[in-house]
Amino acid sequence: MNAGRPELNGTVGAVSSTHWLASGTAMAILEKGGNAFDAVTAAGFVLQVVEPHYNGLGGDVSVLAYKAADRRTTAVCGQGPMPRTATPGHFHALGLRQIPGSGLLPAVVPGAMSAWMRLLGEYGSLPLRDVLDAAIGYATDGFPLLPDTARAIQVLAPLFRTEWAESGRTYLQGGEAPRAGARFRNSALAGTYQRLLREAETASSDREAQIAAAENAFYQGFVAEAVDAFTSGAAVLDATGRKHHGLLTGQDMATWRATIDAPALLTYGNLAVHKPGPWSQGPVFLQQLALLGGFDLRAMGLGSAEYIHTVAECAKLAFADREAWYGDPAHSDVPLDTLLSPAYTAARRELVGSKAAMDLRPGSPDGRQPWIPVQQPDELPPADSEWMAQMHSGLPTIVQATAARGDTCTIAVADRHGNLVVAVPSGGWLKSSPVVPGLGFSLGTRGQTMSLAEGHPNSLAPGRRPRTTLSPTLVLRDGEPYLAFGTPGGDRQDQWTLGFHLAVTEFGLDLQSAVGTLAFHTDHFPSSFTPHESRPGVLVVEENCDPSTVDALRRRGHEVELAPAFSLGKVCAVGVDPEHRFLRAAASPRGSLAYAVGR
Repeated sequence: MNAGRPELNGTVGAVSSTHWLASGTAMAILEKGGNAFDAVTAAGFVLQVVEPHYNGLGGDVSVLAYKAADRRTTAVCGQGPMPRTATPGHFHALGLRQIPGSGLLPAVVPGAMSAWMRLLGEYGSLPLRDVLDAAIGYATDGFPLLPDTARAIQVLAPLFRTEWAESGRTYLQGGEAPRAGARFRNSALAGTYQRLLREAETASSDREAQIAAAENAFYQGFVAEAVDAFTSGAAVLDATGRKHHGLLTGQDMATWRATIDAPALLTYGNLAVHKPGPWSQGPVFLQQLALLGGFDLRAMGLGSAEYIHTVAECAKLAFADREAWYGDPAHSDVPLDTLLSPAYTAARRELVGSKAAMDLRPGSPDGRQPWIPVQQPDELPPADSEWMAQMHSGLPTIVQATAARGDTCTIAVADRHGNLVVAVPSGGWLKSSPVVPGLGFSLGTRGQTMSLAEGHPNSLAPGRRPRTTLSPTLVLRDGEPYLAFGTPGGDRQDQWTLGFHLAVTEFGLDLQSAVGTLAFHTDHFPSSFTPHESRPGVLVVEENCDPSTVDALRRRGHEVELAPAFSLGKVCAVGVDPEHRFLRAAASPRGSLAYAVGR
């Protein structure tokens, strides 16, 4: 499906994101003379304003960047850690077996601001004012409210009126939920951006010093002070049906900054495929790709039963390893080199049979014994209202009776200088936590992805980063920039983007055709989000799949669940045409919101 959209080609820049206003902002920055890193940062701040149900200034972001001047790819980790006082014992003392998915208990250090400032300061070129201008404008003057945002506010309105008062002041209009398409403003968030900029410009006339000053104002200044006062002074209703104080403090914020690291890497033929490290789920993409390298996918045919079966079975193996072995590498010994090694991959590939596997089968890298903690659900109060039922799920989206989910945002940019960058922002969504008084944004609740069982790479520990689902991809071909892409979708990101990647690299589709190919995924493994449910053997396929293919998959033992046609994921992609060096862009037609721009 391409819905009449062509692949866009140009020479000035290529942009794709999950919201047309963010895409337009990024292209405006490129036309102003900024580079890809200026553009992606400006768009990232706009996404905080126009998609508050999927991300915010209090959330997190994962970025992959190829800087042409250095011919080097790096990963910017905008995943903040758990507070210093966050221990399994604290949660057990509250009578909890899981970290709840909403409220203040799962709040982590906001990572997005530091990550954007690191990227902008070290790789960008424009002043901070130019980069924040569009976000300030939309927050001040308003923007058309998306249907999904309006739906989220409508469902949560009783909570906002009775418990989360600051969220009510931010999102309700005259005490009522605004309608889709209404002009919506967030004056408190605009004020936060403006004060960050004002303090930055007061501190110095130097560009880099201003960026550092804005970061300090957030993590050591008025933002951290407001967060500290809120989390220590208020007990907030959460998914447990009880009120709890938060653990995050201003000191936690003051002592953390985003890092720029070497990404995880898999060489696949003439392609160098980069992902964020095992503090994210990113390496599962590489593990899947390595496993699939031993199969003749082209002979199977794109979208055939054999192709879908093989891809799904490899996903089960890779995600089983995610559950057993991934976590913050600064606190755990993650055997990533072995997990990606040819010998380990070959042994795992032998497990792929002609029938669907029903067990979760993690491997034993270097002879280690795998362990996947069992997440015991808490006994929650009856959900006697829709808003409480929604709080029981840690997912950002308003959960409906469909397999289609949005969950987060994506922005990818390629520029005329040869730079390539892709970011997946999330966290701090309006459903997760109350708006911090005076700041206009909520805190991120990524702590819910951790286990209270001690001794696992993703076990809760003070200062440890929770394993995030945010997973951009950046690919070089013969050492040159080739593709950068991402999608919303939580745990499913590295299945939907893998389908796109294979459509381009194995089957030769152009980017726009590839983002519209049949999407599918397995929910075989535990969800990262509270209450961490899994659905062994379930294979979700869009209903536009050929019925004979669905029948063949069921004969192989898959429990096939049909999702609405063209509903899974919203892949956004940019790249460089290796023959003519044109910059390319494409955006998924799913959801009718993602938008690509090329010039």
